[in-house]
Amino acid sequence: MKSSFPFKRKNYQLMLIGLALIIAGFTIIGLDGEPHGFGFMGLTLGPIVTLAGFMFQFYAIFHQSKH
Repeated sequence: MKSSFPFKRKNYQLMLIGLALIIAGFTIIGLDGEPHGFGFMGLTLGPIVTLAGFMFQFYAIFHQSKH
C-alpha cells in the first residue's frame, strides 16, 4: 500500500526542527538591543542561526530513510 504523503514521518520531524531554527534565528535578530539591529545578535548570530535552519530544511527534504 503506497502512502499518499510525499515524505516519511522522519522528514516531517526534521522539517519541524528546521522551522524551529528559522524562527529562533529571526527571534534572535529581533531581540538585538542595538538601534536598527546593528549589534552582534542582529548582524551575526541571528543570520547564522537562520541560515542554519534553512540548510537543515534542505537536509530534511532530501533525507531518505534506510528502510
